[in-house]
Amino acid sequence: MATKHSHKPNFGRHVDDCLRCQELKDGAEPVRWNTPRQGLSTAEIRAHDCRRSNCGPVCTFGDW
Repeated sequence: MATKHSHKPNFGRHVDDCLRCQELKDGAEPVRWNTPRQGLSTAEIRAHDCRRSNCGPVCTFGDW
């Protein structure tokens, strides 16, 4: 993805004069920033400590 949006985030709504929005309308794959790490074991998930990891208000560790 070389084309950038020409507007501020608008929660998935397309903007008519934005080249990136047009690419998405035409079937381009969206960028996935929050993809889970492959191969998390049950032990890794259970051992996760939000305090030690300094997670934000909503922890997404191990989110499938």
